[in-house]
Amino acid sequence: MPDTAATHVLGIDSGGSGVRVGVARADAYRGSAAQNPRTGAPPPMSSTPLRRSSAPQGWSAPPLTWSSAPLTWSSATPAVVGARGIDAEDLLARVLPAARELLREAGARRLGAVCVGAAGMATLGDDLRARLPDALADALGVRRLALAADAVTAYAGALGQRPGAVVAAGTGLIALGAVPEGVAEGLDAASDPDDASSRTGGAPGTSGVPGTSGAPGTGAGPGTGGASSADAASAADGAAPGGDTRWAATGWRRADGWGHLLGDCGGGAWIGRAGLEAAMRAYDGRDGGSKPLLARLEAVFGPATGLPGKLYPRPDRPAVLASFAPEVGRCAAEDPVAEAILRTAARHVAEAAEAVCPRLESSEVALTGGLFRMGAPLLTPVREELAARLPGVRVTEAAGDPLDGTLCVAAALAADELRLPRDPALLSVV
Repeated sequence: MPDTAATHVLGIDSGGSGVRVGVARADAYRGSAAQNPRTGAPPPMSSTPLRRSSAPQGWSAPPLTWSSAPLTWSSATPAVVGARGIDAEDLLARVLPAARELLREAGARRLGAVCVGAAGMATLGDDLRARLPDALADALGVRRLALAADAVTAYAGALGQRPGAVVAAGTGLIALGAVPEGVAEGLDAASDPDDASSRTGGAPGTSGVPGTSGAPGTGAGPGTGGASSADAASAADGAAPGGDTRWAATGWRRADGWGHLLGDCGGGAWIGRAGLEAAMRAYDGRDGGSKPLLARLEAVFGPATGLPGKLYPRPDRPAVLASFAPEVGRCAAEDPVAEAILRTAARHVAEAAEAVCPRLESSEVALTGGLFRMGAPLLTPVREELAARLPGVRVTEAAGDPLDGTLCVAAALAADELRLPRDPALLSVV
């Protein structure tokens, strides 16, 4: 049942660039979900921007606009990661004072729900799942809590609860597609029928089939929040014509996000590494080299021969590689090697989107993350590749960023209108 007395919701976003907290009115999304419960599309927004702190935010998507602007707080220091993953005590010590101050400033009378989105929630979230429900209930009196991977909050910030795919690209790259509850009809039967799971990394059949997600409060850990494999497979077989088991069961579908050594193809580190390789090839006199990129390498890092000694000892090598991606973008207009790197990156972006996008007439693809701020040198080939691979699917700029996504999820949860699929690895509700 919706918490009709709730006045506000709380969102917490924890990632590699720091921790952010936001407080918004609980009715931010409620009107649209009531009008169209199948999609939960965001309502018309005013021109009032989300108020941001002046602290460094890292790469993020453009701000969502709200009829009543949320209040936010941020810290550039990431959450501590210990033996049990993300340290709940450290996170709580930092966000609770900020949350209390924001709730006081907003005049909140009752907190309806909280959503915590964290990078690494699936693999590093054990301590958060074990401690946050009771801690937030005791500290803030809230009993509705959603724990989400940052890819899910990026999706919610970009598309709300509409079906489609979101490609989030910064240092790395991940694509996530979703079919919210109630919109599984009409899926393209020509899609690959060889995958009964939603490719989230969990077991098949645990990705939120409507009516099979278990009792409230059981979705906090892997293997506890979904139907059995047999139940999910049965639901999938009966839900879509043609036996399309990939999307017949409401759920998530993931592509890439495997890190800079195994994937993240087309992301910032991938582009930066390719650009630096082309620069070193030019230094050596090998084929495929780029003198403009070599000049930019030397301007940014110093002599080319010193780059290995500067790069390899760094624990943040992906970020260092990604820092060179804008240089590739700046050279692309006049350097065919840089242009070819970005066109290949664009193909990787489109391949990831194609792999996860549900074949629905209403599907959209949203691009989010700071990499796309490179602008036309990357966006033009990305849009061309998407048009070729997903004809008829609308490509849109993300409406908001992961913090906006946490507030979207919390508002929908407070109103009992959360349609995004439950998944033990990606989105669990306590």
